[in-house]
Amino acid sequence: MRTGAEAAGTRHLGGRDVPPVLRRVAGQPRALSLLAGTLVAPVHAYLFRGPVGTGRREAAVLFAAALVCPDGGCGTCASCRDVLAGRHPDVTVVERSGASILVGDARAIVELAQRGPAVAARQVVVLTDFDLVGSAAPVLLKTVEEPPATTVFVVIAESVTPGLVTIASRCVEVEFVPLDAATVEAVLVSEGVAPDLAAACAAAASGRIDRARLLARDPGFAARQSAWRAVPGRLDGTGAAVAAVVSELLSAVEELVGVVRERQGQEAAAAAAEAERSGDRSSARRQAIEERHKREQRRVRTDEIRAGLAALASVYGARVASSPSPPCRVAAAAGAVDAIDVAASSLGRNPNEELLLSALLLRLDSLG
Repeated sequence: MRTGAEAAGTRHLGGRDVPPVLRRVAGQPRALSLLAGTLVAPVHAYLFRGPVGTGRREAAVLFAAALVCPDGGCGTCASCRDVLAGRHPDVTVVERSGASILVGDARAIVELAQRGPAVAARQVVVLTDFDLVGSAAPVLLKTVEEPPATTVFVVIAESVTPGLVTIASRCVEVEFVPLDAATVEAVLVSEGVAPDLAAACAAAASGRIDRARLLARDPGFAARQSAWRAVPGRLDGTGAAVAAVVSELLSAVEELVGVVRERQGQEAAAAAAEAERSGDRSSARRQAIEERHKREQRRVRTDEIRAGLAALASVYGARVASSPSPPCRVAAAAGAVDAIDVAASSLGRNPNEELLLSALLLRLDSLG
């Protein structure tokens, strides 16, 4: 089966040959062209900047595989397979241990950068969530600016925050952009997803290839979208109806999180087996994986509720656009869309989901 990148014709970009392992980078031709062009003479540090869900982390691992592969990124040798399985000794993905990157984390990264590669010509250190570097930035600056000749940093961040400006200036910046629905749909189809399902998942993914892939694997996706669109017809002026609808919606969201937990369980089991094989008795890596999984679950919940609110807003939006309609009906529908937008914006503040949705549905019920 072709990958999304191969389907999009990325064997050659900007006159450059793209190694097989990098062809798996989906929907980011400009980033891919830049990375392919630097493989002959890689620099000491790269900044992969862009929104969550644009494939930054996956691309960082694939780029690392190309950097340590003796054949420049063949995608099939033992080195490439080990990188993609997370067990190559010269590729390290560093996760933050708390809500931000701490000074202790930074010192551990500095120590890691000083060691020599074990089997490859160089080692690659991938630093995730680096827009959260904060006060730890000064500890890392000198090492990122002038690492040992055999160390390459790949820094992943959503944006260049004030604490990251100086470090970012020492990196080659590689921008990852949100994907349009057509590109996401094409990637899914190239990966074997049925066209109708691919189109629906792409429309609900808001430019995020990771979310689109998750929805494509989720048998409850269509039913959840329908449940959100059915909400206006279930509101009958009673708090009991609101409570029942909110409970059902959140239960459906939890089903999607369950799909994620299942995949995460497989990942954790594979990591534990690798730690046992290598004799690694440290709990730090396990804890980092657990924290990343918790963050991913939180993000999936938020994304799913936001997508549900968008589906709900589309129902009221259709009422606004319908013609002819009584002015009072149009005004009520417009007010409902505004209320939904406010609720969606509030999700970024990590609110109590049940209270947020209950208050919203009560408001929608009062608007009629």
